[in-house]
Amino acid sequence: MTKLKFFQELINSLFVKQKNDKTFSFFLDKKKQLTTKEHLHNVASAKGEVSALNHAELLISHCEQLNDKELMNFFELLRKNYEVDSENLLLAIQNYEYEKNSQNLVNLLELSEPSRRDIFTRCNGITRGTIRLVNLRKRLLELMKKKPELKAVDYDLVYLFKNWFNRGFLILRPINWETPAHILEKIIAYEAVHEINSWDELRTRLAPKDRRCFAFFHPAMQDEPIIFVEVALTKDIPSNIQNVLKKERVFLEPEEAKAAVFYSISNCQKGLTGISFGNFLIKQVATDLSYEFKNLKKFVTLSPIPGFRKWIRNKYPKLNVKIEKIKKSDQLSKIKYDLLNCLGEYFFKSERSDKMPNDPVARFHLGNGASLEQINFLGDVSSNGIELSGGLMVNYLYDLEKVEQNHETFVSEKKINISKNAKNSLIKYYKEID
Repeated sequence: MTKLKFFQELINSLFVKQKNDKTFSFFLDKKKQLTTKEHLHNVASAKGEVSALNHAELLISHCEQLNDKELMNFFELLRKNYEVDSENLLLAIQNYEYEKNSQNLVNLLELSEPSRRDIFTRCNGITRGTIRLVNLRKRLLELMKKKPELKAVDYDLVYLFKNWFNRGFLILRPINWETPAHILEKIIAYEAVHEINSWDELRTRLAPKDRRCFAFFHPAMQDEPIIFVEVALTKDIPSNIQNVLKKERVFLEPEEAKAAVFYSISNCQKGLTGISFGNFLIKQVATDLSYEFKNLKKFVTLSPIPGFRKWIRNKYPKLNVKIEKIKKSDQLSKIKYDLLNCLGEYFFKSERSDKMPNDPVARFHLGNGASLEQINFLGDVSSNGIELSGGLMVNYLYDLEKVEQNHETFVSEKKINISKNAKNSLIKYYKEID
């Protein structure tokens, strides 16, 4: 048994919840229907571990049956009734100020956490508790649009998820044509960048020897991918997604590849929105591939610019009308100058209060230490590519020896790390690049 396999099995053993055949019928067979408030009280006040888990099972099962209005009431009860005890917290602060010893500090830290975190933690211990809480937060995110004060409850779930889903517990697995069908079905369903319309399309992305796919899994959610990345092994940095996804093409021997291209990264769980996994995934996959294939020289993305068209609609509506009138992708060449001039402004003139790039994908990759490597006109001429990105795509380069330095420069100076090639491509159209 390899060390890696040993540790993965050890981690699995920590998270897998054993099903109890003895379901404690005195909990489940009660004829009286409990209210949401009563379910919450039972979980919060349970003294023993067994009773706490059984009450938590009843609570989550109850919540899964609630409509949106009833579920909002559940979250409101959590917000109002299981908040920080301000009076005892103030007393703990005073005690710590008076005497700064370890026990007073522990008391202060315990009282500074809302009691609803204990309720969520107990719910996490039941069978499939983790994924059920993730699904519960998915609904909470929708309800917050109408009731933003529920942000306090969401903050606690995010706080717990960041601990439960830290990098040390995530397991990287290859996804290939031999992967169980129920997981492959989820890859099709969760693909968020370039839609997969059939099993044949999925096969073209997984089966060829010059294609790879990797996903992060969590031991408590072993049949649910958290995030996955699709990779093409190529000779050169690709300038469009059409060639990458082409069904009929010349397959490349992996040993001949010079570049690993991350062309699609998809988060699978909406309930984990705000928990960052992509930065770990890309760097881990790049490192693993560099060990497997010594010939690989470059690790790049082929990325959309998903905020670009929305920005154009708001800032340059006349140009947007021109784009909407285009019936064939090659007609975009008529407005190439305008598109690339706007792209330069979009990338290099931030309209955000934090002065970070306007585009969310740019913020993600540049924040991870990548650099803007190449601008690709007509990079994605699909209807979705034109709708979101005006048909443009970009390559972000992950230089494994420079990612940390690039990250520090980007965060401290709020400047885009850009290659000479990309800079020269844009400066023809946009003159205000530093």
